[in-house]
Amino acid sequence: MFAESLVGAAAAVAAHLESVLDEHDALPVVEAMGYATRGGKALRGYLVLESARLHGVPEGHAIWPACAIEAVHAYSLVHDDLPCMDDDDLRRGLPTVHRKWDEATAVLAGDALQALGFELVSDPRCHPSGEVRADLALSLARAAGARGMVKGQALDMAAERTDVPLDLAQITALQAGKTGALIRWSAEAGARLAEVDPAPLTAYADRLGLAFQIADDILDVEGDAAMMGKAVGKDAERGKATFVSLLGLDAAKLRAQQLVDEACDALSPYADRAENLRAAARFVISRSN
Repeated sequence: MFAESLVGAAAAVAAHLESVLDEHDALPVVEAMGYATRGGKALRGYLVLESARLHGVPEGHAIWPACAIEAVHAYSLVHDDLPCMDDDDLRRGLPTVHRKWDEATAVLAGDALQALGFELVSDPRCHPSGEVRADLALSLARAAGARGMVKGQALDMAAERTDVPLDLAQITALQAGKTGALIRWSAEAGARLAEVDPAPLTAYADRLGLAFQIADDILDVEGDAAMMGKAVGKDAERGKATFVSLLGLDAAKLRAQQLVDEACDALSPYADRAENLRAAARFVISRSN
């Protein structure tokens, strides 16, 4: 059931994003925006839709923040792939945006996707309450910016410019921003839309985000480039400290499983209604890409 619901959510997000982009002028930068949002699993959008379902929020409202987080996530990947950052040629098995177009188009497409995310959560069709829309926009800004994802990316880049490897506590803090902040916002979105306390979802997401990153580190060691749709083994080539390099492969897998168990336990207030979110947590450490 989870696999079907994830595919269904990805299709709904893709269709809504396409309809939004169709309202834009037919420019290369808009084409690049659509290209950047296609082909992913839309896990973050799924978390928005599923957390909204838990709280009885109509999908017609929830689809807006679900698309918003996918737009912001896509922007982060477009910029992360640039030569000045990770310098990747492939993303999801296709040329990265700066390879398919050029660096200027990639920068502008990323900028526009970031702006689009805030446009989507600010749209009156997202929620009738201006206060709710403002809360979504403010919390997304904090999750995406120098308090969250950008902070984590900056710490990651700074770590690559030093010969002193990060320790486990530093990597955990870095990844709480780089990977975890957008996942946390996604899981909390349903509670924010319903104007209720997101604490159980926050606890769930914090553990899910860390498990997701550990799984990424494991895939960088064990993953198949064809399955991943991008290069693997780059962390080891750069001598980069990761959960695998610090804990070892077996201990990293064990820690990821422990985090998933804790994430599932955090959903106990929702009882069986949160089974799809528990399945999502199990999925992040079993995926092959």
